[in-house]
Amino acid sequence: MLLPVIVAGMLGAGWLVLDRTRGQTYRHLRKLDMEGLRLKKLHGPFLFILDKFEIGRRLPVLMFRMQHAIQKMYGIQHSGEKTMLYCAEMLTYTWLMLLVGCLLSLVGDMGIGGMAGGLVLGAALPFALYKDLNTKVQRRDQDILMELPELLNRIVLLVGAGETVQRAIVHCVTSQGERNHPLYNELRKTVGDWNNGYSFQQSFEQFSRRCGVQEVTIFTTTVLLNFRRGGGDFVLALRDLSHVLWEKRKAVSRAKGEQASSKLVFPMVLIFFTIVVMIGAPAFMMMNM
Repeated sequence: MLLPVIVAGMLGAGWLVLDRTRGQTYRHLRKLDMEGLRLKKLHGPFLFILDKFEIGRRLPVLMFRMQHAIQKMYGIQHSGEKTMLYCAEMLTYTWLMLLVGCLLSLVGDMGIGGMAGGLVLGAALPFALYKDLNTKVQRRDQDILMELPELLNRIVLLVGAGETVQRAIVHCVTSQGERNHPLYNELRKTVGDWNNGYSFQQSFEQFSRRCGVQEVTIFTTTVLLNFRRGGGDFVLALRDLSHVLWEKRKAVSRAKGEQASSKLVFPMVLIFFTIVVMIGAPAFMMMNM
């Protein structure tokens, strides 16, 4: 029982020392707005560890992928600092699981099993958080792709009725009100850039970069290449693009349907075996009697 006490003491004392000596350096990062981070107050020592070991230089591919996902979910501004915060959140959960494992070994009379369980959970949680981030990014990209053809149809109708592209986009955004959708959230930022004096081309390129979806890049490129021409050529180009995007939307819908049906296989099999046991068990009991 001495080992859990030593390990828990080292984990607790190490965190306290680093928080007192180095935690103040990273206190300003707590002010960054990131939804889903629940343990910001405990991040200081782990941010120091990440910075000390130069995690970005040692694991460049992993950090690049994570930062790319962070940029999509939380914006391009301060994406490096937000990536470090997300990594610190992972380490914080690992540290907490190790502490809990040590406490279970002491209080629950589980022996070394509590520490082993805490170690396993502490190793698994960072992978779970990374997978959860990628799942959210994938869901966001799919939401944008599903809504983009609808937006394009509205723009085509408004431009065909005599509106300019800029006014058509503003009308589409205002008609959605405060709807929380990733595509319209980014378009609201674009409209804000126009109001702040950015040119149409600059703000639209920034919109494409923030979305980070190939189909949005094709959409913005088509608009920027053709919007100065106007007239029938521009509407025709948008209609051709709309047809392509509707086909991609159908493909995404089919993929979602296949995923949903595959998720139902295990519950259906479980229900089938449950019914077999419920029906078969009384029959076997009667045969034995």
